[in-house]
Amino acid sequence: MALCSLVTIWAAAALWLDFPVSWLRWLLALGYLTFAVLVGRKRIAIWAGSLALVIVWWLNLKPNEYRNWQPDVARMPWAEIEGDHATIHNIRNCDYVTETNYTPRWEIKTVRLSDIRGVDLFLSHWGMDWIGHAIVSFEFGDGSHLATSIEARKTVGQKYSAIRGFFRQFQTMYLIAEERDVVRVRSNYRGETVYLYRTMTTPGDARGLFRHYLEWMNQARQRPEWYNAVTANCATNFVRYLAEAKVGDISRWDWRTLFVGEGDELLYEKGDLMTDGLPFAELKRRALIRPPPDVNFSRQIRLNRPGFTQ
Repeated sequence: MALCSLVTIWAAAALWLDFPVSWLRWLLALGYLTFAVLVGRKRIAIWAGSLALVIVWWLNLKPNEYRNWQPDVARMPWAEIEGDHATIHNIRNCDYVTETNYTPRWEIKTVRLSDIRGVDLFLSHWGMDWIGHAIVSFEFGDGSHLATSIEARKTVGQKYSAIRGFFRQFQTMYLIAEERDVVRVRSNYRGETVYLYRTMTTPGDARGLFRHYLEWMNQARQRPEWYNAVTANCATNFVRYLAEAKVGDISRWDWRTLFVGEGDELLYEKGDLMTDGLPFAELKRRALIRPPPDVNFSRQIRLNRPGFTQ
């Protein structure tokens, strides 16, 4: 009975949030909820049929590339991959005055995959500890970094909501950016709590993960995808790739890979973080980023931090 009530509420919420005709949303949601309550107790087959209709409709909603996107997600990144070289278009490198006052900048960069040396992990928190956002950053031989972040792509006026993230409200953005953009906007302007860890990922595994990320970018550019707060969030594709490639010992079904915020503890337990022999609590304390200035951002956030050579 509790499950029936839960899915009924979900279906009504889907109609309220995702139905394309805005003035009909409340009417359809309230009507469906009333109908489900009236018939659900006596005619389960009719209730189940109505639920099936809502699910079929919802699953057939198509994402649309041509929407009024916010300036910081207006361009989808993509890459031309030829052997060891990748030319990456639309690398984001915004100049921020505040979180909402910024100048969008999009850059092109050619890199050699064989130059990738390792992977760093940023975890950003803005509320409860078990909720967070993961950013995976790749280090190149010259000391530069490119950060990758799977995000909810928002239209002008939209704000992220974990509840709305369970519906067809956002599309997926496979962002690639400079750390001074995608990390600094969180640590310096949004007031989020950001941690930085060095992972044990080998250069070979790092190159494979980076190549896959470029392929995900290209696929999303050709075929837009819906974002989902659990099944298609900032970590699910990374975790799926690591599990399929047998990198580390991470199960894609561990709850900490779904809600991300406790992901650093999971990686610590699996031996996937460089710890300098520290217990987890001390490692996390030292991993906290204090908001640094813009100059040499990537270098400054790694100074005197466990796992990083100086």
